[in-house]
Amino acid sequence: KPNSSFSAGLGMYLFEIGAELTFSIPVSEKNLSTYGSTETREFHANFLGNGWGMDIFRQKYDGFYFPVQSGSNTPDVIVKRPDIKLTNTGINGIYVFDKKRFSLKSAYNYSERQTKSAGSFILTGNLNTFRLTADSVILGNQAGSSSPGSGFELMRYTTLSLAGGYTYTLVYRSFFLNGALSIGPAYNWILYSRPGENDRYDAAVNTFNDIRVAIGYNSDRFFGGMSLVAQSRSIRFENIKFANTNTIAKLLIGYRFREVGLLKKRAKDYIPGKGSK
Repeated sequence: KPNSSFSAGLGMYLFEIGAELTFSIPVSEKNLSTYGSTETREFHANFLGNGWGMDIFRQKYDGFYFPVQSGSNTPDVIVKRPDIKLTNTGINGIYVFDKKRFSLKSAYNYSERQTKSAGSFILTGNLNTFRLTADSVILGNQAGSSSPGSGFELMRYTTLSLAGGYTYTLVYRSFFLNGALSIGPAYNWILYSRPGENDRYDAAVNTFNDIRVAIGYNSDRFFGGMSLVAQSRSIRFENIKFANTNTIAKLLIGYRFREVGLLKKRAKDYIPGKGSK
């Protein structure tokens, strides 16, 4: 597990373009002494259009820890692993088939308002590369396992997936509740190596899950709510099952100012041949 900090941020929406600034809240010194430190570098970009959405992300963590059970009446021993490094890079996409009655923007960035309950079939896709490396065995010896294939010091896999599903937004006055679920196949290209051995290659077909939940209030002026987007995938090679979940949770509160002057413009209005006439 990484001993990483929480994040908070500020955002605005101008000319139909959203911008968000995120900063970290450091963990306490007590946690640092117990679990060690994790150097975290993350990048997230989210785009929502008329019936489609896209997420681009890159996460890098240096330094992990894991608990080892020492007995029923004694606390777990915390093993610090500053040598473990994780990199996770990917792009997720979603397409909404019923764009006339259903709005993604209404539930996830509040740039639109959906005034009636409605849903739509959706199609989601994902391209993701995950890499985990260390100076010694990551699993196996430290975890007390001696089964073949349980230890590796490098693992990398690339996942390509396509999933179908459904999303629905329940609206009551200015309050709303949205849920979306997509499930589909995922193809994985896998590379891993054990200490002192050459790289090994494998391939597997598994499942990809895309879950989205949002609840909030969206009126003419005031808006706010919470949202959760989670994509999970898992792979198997030899005796190892490895799961990876990328989760983004947001709490947002905002106010819409009246559009005057330049605020009435859209970004595409400044593109020659694309603006309103």
